[in-house]
Amino acid sequence: MIPIVALCAVLAAGPAADEPVWTNASTLTIEGRGPISATEPFVRFPETLRATMPRSVAGLSVHSAGLAIRFRTAASEIHVRWSLTSPSLDMPHMPATGVSGLDLYRREPGRGWRYIGTGRPSRQQDNTAAFSVGPGGAREYRLYLPLYNGVSSLEIGAAAGAALEPVAPTPPEGRIVYYGTSIAQGGCASRPGMAHPTILGRMLEREVVNLGFSGSGRMDPEVAAAIADLPAAAYVIDCLWNMTDAEVTARLQPLVQALRKAHPKTPIVFVGQSHYVPEAHPTSISRTQAEAVRALRQEGVPGLYLIDGADLLGDDGEGTVDGCHPTDLGMMRHATALAPRLRAILDGKGGGMVQ
Repeated sequence: MIPIVALCAVLAAGPAADEPVWTNASTLTIEGRGPISATEPFVRFPETLRATMPRSVAGLSVHSAGLAIRFRTAASEIHVRWSLTSPSLDMPHMPATGVSGLDLYRREPGRGWRYIGTGRPSRQQDNTAAFSVGPGGAREYRLYLPLYNGVSSLEIGAAAGAALEPVAPTPPEGRIVYYGTSIAQGGCASRPGMAHPTILGRMLEREVVNLGFSGSGRMDPEVAAAIADLPAAAYVIDCLWNMTDAEVTARLQPLVQALRKAHPKTPIVFVGQSHYVPEAHPTSISRTQAEAVRALRQEGVPGLYLIDGADLLGDDGEGTVDGCHPTDLGMMRHATALAPRLRAILDGKGGGMVQ
């Protein structure tokens, strides 16, 4: 038995020298969220807003797709431990690292964001990962959260004396809000950092709010109303895989009206349907969307843009896992095709239409 005096001495000494000091990630900078919830830091829509959404959107909005923790530290080793809201760690066509894992990136002077490593989940509760990042002084990090699972708790650890400091958040008016389908949510990237909206964020040095909802990106009026409450530099609408031509005809104009009422001049960018067969372009639903956008432009609605889907997946058929959902290669092709067009729009050089 340890004497009481000795036990008190052990407790007063604090953690062992090699035991990390843990920081609740919710106290750091969280980017990529919709409306902020004090009680649910790692969701895209809070409970009060989920109550207004279609059931499928409400369920998927607790997935942490696109969320990232931003911080600075001089630690030479970074530890992470996290628990998930669902025991389903993977899918038949998407690995656990993408569905339920974490990705750590570091900003490198002159090189942008560089991949450090992936936290691999093995269970629902108490997953852990350690990343050796080496010495080099205080540097900025981005920890991307799971794409198809929710996070119930998340802590980041560093050695005593190597503090974790939050990075100044991006002004809301500078971010991109990306509304879409399972492809936007991240299906089927091998890890969170490879979802194409996330890649776009690194390419454009912008915060991206990922509002991709698997099977449920349908220009719903409830989602349109929620998006209209989010200030942004641009709204990207990429919903065609989940819609019919008739739904596009019925819902595109009300979506634009909702956004224009709240944000009269902010660019609204409509993305054409991706397809792994080059000869399929433009698809029927892409033509329907383009016609609806052009009709609104002729009515005098400003700031509407079209981006063709023809080169989002390349022309070799190698960019998907199933003919629809991109692999990492397909995700990178999406981002590479979209980035220069979005950059031109954000810089005011997009012209009337971007094809």
